[in-house]
Amino acid sequence: MAAYLEERRSRSAVWSWRLGSFSTVLFIVSGLGHRYALLETVPFLWVLGIVGVLAAFGLMFAAFAFPSVWNDGDIGGRDMTGGALLSVLVLLPFLLTGYRAYAYPELNDVSTDLDDPPALTVALKTRTPAMNPVVPRSPAQARLQTQSYPEVTGRRYELPLDRTLGAVEAVLSNTNWKLYGPFRQKDNPDEVRIEALAFTTFLAFPADVAIRLMDEGDTTYVDMRSASRFGRHDLGDNAARVRQFLNDLDAEIADETGEKPLPDAE
Repeated sequence: MAAYLEERRSRSAVWSWRLGSFSTVLFIVSGLGHRYALLETVPFLWVLGIVGVLAAFGLMFAAFAFPSVWNDGDIGGRDMTGGALLSVLVLLPFLLTGYRAYAYPELNDVSTDLDDPPALTVALKTRTPAMNPVVPRSPAQARLQTQSYPEVTGRRYELPLDRTLGAVEAVLSNTNWKLYGPFRQKDNPDEVRIEALAFTTFLAFPADVAIRLMDEGDTTYVDMRSASRFGRHDLGDNAARVRQFLNDLDAEIADETGEKPLPDAE
């Protein structure tokens, strides 16, 4: 009578695949939901935490399955490999976030003017208690920005206010920001301010933006501010947003008039 050995299936490999695939689907669905405003930010952050835990367990189960699959010949090589790969892919954004949190200063409000930053009047009216409050920056935060982002400065153009404002609006037309303004200040007719709601590139975390133009007669000075609505750390996003916008404004004005920022823009 012939004896048959029954092949065993690795339960750890099966669970690695289940957790890896479920965390992947949950990450994609919740990310799309947040990007298209179907899921609010605070619940989305909780979902991201769950996604990270599931992916970590998926990778852990793959590690548990490896000895039995490799040494004992248990069935589950595909499940183990697939689960591990999916878990790693899901965990990569978390690892990148951790690196950026280490590499960039802990700031969530960046401005080209640290003494008198452009006002976020729309944000004051629309931010909820769950969001970061709009408060004056501390001296320590100002020093940290100066040390970390010395290149984040305003721009002075040898152009009248209206022409500079036209260039600013042209640059804004190429963004997906939700715009408010321009507003002319009643107590200071030489100042124009535009506010906007901007978003990060992939997961669409919101940030309030203010752009201030000041008529100096023969020149116009442009200031900018970007402040995250959630989190103590912006991972360098606000400084990057300010730099990118002002660089685009430099290019826009240079293309139209050949003018560049004056060297004393600081």
